[in-house]
Amino acid sequence: MSAMPLVLLLSGSLRAASTNEAVLRTAHAVAPSAGVRAVRYDGLARLPHFNPDDDTDPLPASVTELRAAIEQATGILICAPEYAGTLPGSFKNLLDWTVGGTEISDKPVGWINAAAPGRGHGAEATLRTVLGYTGAAIVEPACVKLPVDRGMIGTDGVIEDPQVRQRLGDVLGALATGG
Repeated sequence: MSAMPLVLLLSGSLRAASTNEAVLRTAHAVAPSAGVRAVRYDGLARLPHFNPDDDTDPLPASVTELRAAIEQATGILICAPEYAGTLPGSFKNLLDWTVGGTEISDKPVGWINAAAPGRGHGAEATLRTVLGYTGAAIVEPACVKLPVDRGMIGTDGVIEDPQVRQRLGDVLGALATGG
């Protein structure tokens, strides 16, 4: 029997109580019912500022950890907020560290836009552009708008809404199969 596909969950937010974190906690919770394993990457705050001079062996340990997590994954699910019309600088920094590596090349990637209706387009556009430079394989059915209101989030930080959970399961399934 083969192992279940592994989806790496990348948050673009450093805030523990963000709606983006709630989406990924919920994706982690529904992953087994979608037939996948999910792992949340929690090293965003530990990554050094990207400098091309440092993108050589030996890499900083936190960068090695990030690239290893990407390499091991079958697919990647991103949930990042929009800040000042684009991705937050810390998450753009994470993506910059993936440009020099080959781990993300051809890897199925999708994202959840958890912003209120009509918002988040700048972050999506930036994400699509940067992922193009990394060579990631964008899986369109896994790129969805799924607005999350703070009232949807339980005290455990997970969304219980069955429709949200179903959509997240569908996204994870799409990433596991590459589309």
